[in-house]
Amino acid sequence: MDFSPLKEAVAAKSYEKIADICDELMLQVTAQGIAYQEEWPYAIHLLGHIYVNDINNARFLWKLIPSSVKENQLEVVAAWKIGQQLWLRDYAGVYEAIRGFNWSPEAQGLVNSFSEIYTNRMFQLLLSAYSTISIRDAALFIGMNEEDVTNCKHVYPQYLIICTPILLPKFLTAEVGNLA
Repeated sequence: MDFSPLKEAVAAKSYEKIADICDELMLQVTAQGIAYQEEWPYAIHLLGHIYVNDINNARFLWKLIPSSVKENQLEVVAAWKIGQQLWLRDYAGVYEAIRGFNWSPEAQGLVNSFSEIYTNRMFQLLLSAYSTISIRDAALFIGMNEEDVTNCKHVYPQYLIICTPILLPKFLTAEVGNLA
């Protein structure tokens, strides 16, 4: 089985292509009648769908994975744990699932990149959804400890004002200032 397109995408950090490459390769080997189940890179395939926020296809892929693979490949189960937490919208659980496994070198870059994208996505959601939020709640929401959240003002100075124990998005404070 030739996984070179997948290996090239991982090496080039073109993580957004991984799910499509894996789906296409799976169709090819299935059409050719090749037995692939035991050597398929299911963890990378699941993480590829998770990376592009395609939780439905990750869920369907999980259902296709043979139980022997689920029992013997812990990284597959760990990848699905991230998908489960996303499905449940358990934001803190996503971070726990990411940090709760010692990822293989093949998956580590993909997981790290997903974690960064997910944190940015959650941070933007936090900014658009809350006028104020406690630092404790923000920490759970974006997968950081409280000290890291208070240090976010250095990473996102254009967005945050830290008023311990709450965060204020700057665009909201500007609007309040204009009303006065």
